[in-house]
Amino acid sequence: MSEAAAESSAPQVGIVMGSDSDWPVMEAAAEALDEFAVPYEVDVVSAHRMPHEMIAYGEQAAGRGLKAVIAGAGGAAHLPGMLASVTPLPVIGVPVPLKYLDGMDSLLSIVQMPAGVPVATVSVGGARNAGLLAARILAAHDAELRARMEEFQASLREQAAEKGRRLRAKVGGTSGFGFAR
Repeated sequence: MSEAAAESSAPQVGIVMGSDSDWPVMEAAAEALDEFAVPYEVDVVSAHRMPHEMIAYGEQAAGRGLKAVIAGAGGAAHLPGMLASVTPLPVIGVPVPLKYLDGMDSLLSIVQMPAGVPVATVSVGGARNAGLLAARILAAHDAELRARMEEFQASLREQAAEKGRRLRAKVGGTSGFGFAR
């Protein structure tokens, strides 16, 4: 395999979570990255049950070629912040909803980081947006990926415009606000 081919298939994003029980939520991040052909790795790195491994993961992520980390956690949700404290990479936190508090505890834990330790936080259960945000971060320095993101955004606009056309047709054919095609 050529160096360029090996580099293109090497993971660029790490998707980590506190437990495999978080995968049903976090899988949406992987699916979003798949849509943009962004290679990633997936693992369980528990902040509370394997703190030494979690610290090593964060410290070594950039050196292994990752460009961003998506970290999902429920409850106390320390994983995203602890990773952000030991890596220079952008960390995107996904609050994972649990049985109690519907993920509000996780959201508040992840979003309330101290100065100097930023974590980009998406909505509760918002792993798809985390994957899309990671793709956008990478697209800042990758023209091909940026073009795919622009196509994706154009598709979203067209889907929304089509919904407006269908709604206007359903309620009597009003002309709309002037921006719908």
